[in-house]
Amino acid sequence: MRAAHITQYGDPEEALALVHVERPEPGPGEVRVDVEAVALNHLDVFARKGHPEDEGAFPKRSGCDIAGVVGSVGDGADTDWLDEAVVVYPGVSCGDCEFCERGEQTMCHEYEIIGEDRPGGLAESVVVPEACLEQKPDSLNFVTAAAVPVTFTTAWRMIVGAGQLRPAEKALILGASGGVGNAALQIAERLGATTYATTSSERKADRVREWADEVIDYTETPHDEAVLALTDGRGVDLVAEHVGEETWQESIDSLAMGGRMVVCGATSGADPDIDIRSIYQRHRQIRGAPMGNRAQFRDVLSLVARGELEPQIDRVLPLDRIAEGHRAIEDRAVFGKVVLRP
Repeated sequence: MRAAHITQYGDPEEALALVHVERPEPGPGEVRVDVEAVALNHLDVFARKGHPEDEGAFPKRSGCDIAGVVGSVGDGADTDWLDEAVVVYPGVSCGDCEFCERGEQTMCHEYEIIGEDRPGGLAESVVVPEACLEQKPDSLNFVTAAAVPVTFTTAWRMIVGAGQLRPAEKALILGASGGVGNAALQIAERLGATTYATTSSERKADRVREWADEVIDYTETPHDEAVLALTDGRGVDLVAEHVGEETWQESIDSLAMGGRMVVCGATSGADPDIDIRSIYQRHRQIRGAPMGNRAQFRDVLSLVARGELEPQIDRVLPLDRIAEGHRAIEDRAVFGKVVLRP
């Protein structure tokens, strides 16, 4: 079968290769999903460029957001899954620890991510644990379904789970034209909050206004200054932060007294300068919010299936144009998701 492998660190054109490998067969408790669509994330870019926790083992195959059809089941897996259209929850956990028993799979000490710690879906087929399968809603095509797992589940954790956003509050969403940012903006708007969104061009701003009460071009004005001006110096109750080093202090300074910042990533770097006094003197909170748990995945998938939330698809590409997808994400030239069709 064909698969897209990362063979080294570097630019997309030199680090990505389309290869032919044996089609995998599922082991006990596993299934083989024949991939119809797989969405890219910043995680795919980090895997190619390298990050501090990367062990540097090549080749590797990313691809966390997977939708497809079950083509084979291993021993002990339910044969009723055969030929079923599915969406894959990308988190794998032990199922027995205190955190798993509480339904918090991402807190499990054995937690792994398909496409990061295990071979991902950038191939014609991928083997995953049966426990990760979710039936694809009939109302969603494969491309839309593949745009849900990582971005929308993470955004739901940020805004609803960790953020506990309420309808009368104000929320600032960074990078509102990207996958996680746009999902978070849609969720905040659906909850009835007053929404402020950052983006980098008028073209993107025009689309973001569909869900945002106010749009801030961060290339022209620091977003903390813009937020304070728009709120008469009060600030916002919630900031959804995933940029990291470049925006960390600005995001804290955008918060109102007692506000909270939810953090799911650090695309610009993980070592920001921080004024600790800007947190404790104003009763602010910082809350970690990585990808959501299985229940949150089901909740947000249901809302997407009912049309109450809508993944934005920037482009759909064949597998042999994966470098184009990586480059577009890295250059921030996308609105929403890049999806590949292996």
